[in-house]
Amino acid sequence: MNSDTSVNVLYVDDEVHNLNAFKASFRRKFNIFIANSAIEGRKVLESNDIHVIVTDQRMPVTTGIEFLESIIPDFPDPIRILLTGYADINAVIDAINKGQVYRYIQKPWMEDDLRINIEKAFELYTLRKDNRDLTASLLVANEKLENLLRMGTDF
Repeated sequence: MNSDTSVNVLYVDDEVHNLNAFKASFRRKFNIFIANSAIEGRKVLESNDIHVIVTDQRMPVTTGIEFLESIIPDFPDPIRILLTGYADINAVIDAINKGQVYRYIQKPWMEDDLRINIEKAFELYTLRKDNRDLTASLLVANEKLENLLRMGTDF
């Protein structure tokens, strides 16, 4: 990963010590935004360009999967990582099917493993964005070419 590229990571967890540990662990490598609930997470998304979302699964009111599923219509681009201290196969299936989760990581996280997964998630984010931009450019070029062909212009 390019060291001058700023990666904006949102971490959502209802446990303050987890939020503090995450921020302390990764603040030198990424731009860290934290939220202690799904509502706060949505507020961060509304006011910042977030590339990667890391969320805890088990939170009061809204689970991590419910949060991720709820933001897809408004924020489809960030890559999603789900953290949990519980190995629940139904949560894994829901994470993939409903929340469009890129990775499912168990707590307590291993710092190097999570860092690598965030970096890979950002690479995927960048590739998808580049692909959208290239596709848009190609569509414009094709439209111009079709217009030239309709006009019978030699080139």
